Amino acid sequence: MNFNWTDMAGTLHKAAMPFAAILASSLLALNPAGAGSVSRIDSSDGQITVSFDGLVEGASTFSLVGPDRIAVDIKGGKAGRGGHAEGIVKSVRQGQYDPNTARIVFDLDRPAVITGGSFSADGKSLKLSMQSVGGAAIKKGRKSFFPPVKFRAEPPKKTYSVKVPLGKPQDTVDLPKISGPDDPSRPLVVIDAGHGGHDPGAISPHGSQREKNITLAISRAVRDQLVASGRVRVAMTRDSDKYLVLEERYGIARRLDADLFISIHADAAGNESAAGATVYTLSEVASDREAAKLAARENRSNIINGVNLGGSNRDVSSILIDLTQRETMNVSADFAKLLIREGQRMIKFRTNPHRFASLVVLKAPDTPSVLFESGYLTNKEDVELLSSRAGQSKVAIGIANAIEAHFARKLAQRGSQSSGAGSK
Repeated sequence: MNFNWTDMAGTLHKAAMPFAAILASSLLALNPAGAGSVSRIDSSDGQITVSFDGLVEGASTFSLVGPDRIAVDIKGGKAGRGGHAEGIVKSVRQGQYDPNTARIVFDLDRPAVITGGSFSADGKSLKLSMQSVGGAAIKKGRKSFFPPVKFRAEPPKKTYSVKVPLGKPQDTVDLPKISGPDDPSRPLVVIDAGHGGHDPGAISPHGSQREKNITLAISRAVRDQLVASGRVRVAMTRDSDKYLVLEERYGIARRLDADLFISIHADAAGNESAAGATVYTLSEVASDREAAKLAARENRSNIINGVNLGGSNRDVSSILIDLTQRETMNVSADFAKLLIREGQRMIKFRTNPHRFASLVVLKAPDTPSVLFESGYLTNKEDVELLSSRAGQSKVAIGIANAIEAHFARKLAQRGSQSSGAGSK
């Protein structure tokens, strides 16, 4: 069957999502008992008003795109419920970001920024001015606002504090090269080689093979296989031994407007007889205890010396219930099944190979994503396969076949829908 790959268009609208700055502090004893609660929120096209039933320490705001939002963090505040939405504000939601900070998120129907604001004389309300802008005008950073000193809540006392010097963080990583045909209408796949840099991942007891090296070799083999076919475009989150936090990995896919994201890993187990590949898709509820343990292990990749380098995990979790996210999760699950069906000619899979876990790297709200565990580094036969050129090639062919079948199916479905619409 022949497919006209050049007719393919993007399936979902995506926009770049900025990353939060790195905060390096820990072991704080917080006591928000006297915090002022958010009692009322009103919004219109040009103004947001937040009222409190007590005193707060201050507030800061920042804008996000993809989807378009404005976030307001209330330091020394307790979250309330909901709020009034009007104009460009589609909905208002709030929650407790940490024990001493309430976060309010305004979902917008177009990009906007906070241009100014101030607290009332008694510190019991905050008025913010809002203005619509083009998405490209959204800049990094926050705007901060403070109540009058005599009506400002005292911050909680620290009984002990440890600060870790991490240097100035980069807001974004450079986008990788896109390989394949020079045709934006072709689907774009982003391949993510798990771990890297200071993070070796699993280390095999059979020859000390490191997961970060095996995943990079397999990822390169998948890229080369897809480029050789000439049907899709391909980018890799890393093509060298470097470290990326989890949000940067799927963030690259979103910034490139990718149609599919595949994170490649190799597993480890206490039982050396465990063998075979597994495909994971996103779910806040793990399919089994093993999936939950894997999520806990992989999500720790963001932590260095006790400091969490990821910044947007909470924010991404808050949009999991969005309709876009639900549709994305459905497409991801369909691809996982296809990967198992098409890949089993080349790849040995485990029993019940499709599993679910709350993996941070899969939490892009609008990019279908799977995590592919290529095998077990604790199994001697799997290690020999995955560390050999021949084995890596077999895995790459299986993955590439599934990717091409996935986009061929999408094209056929759109053609069928077009024919059906034309016959009415």
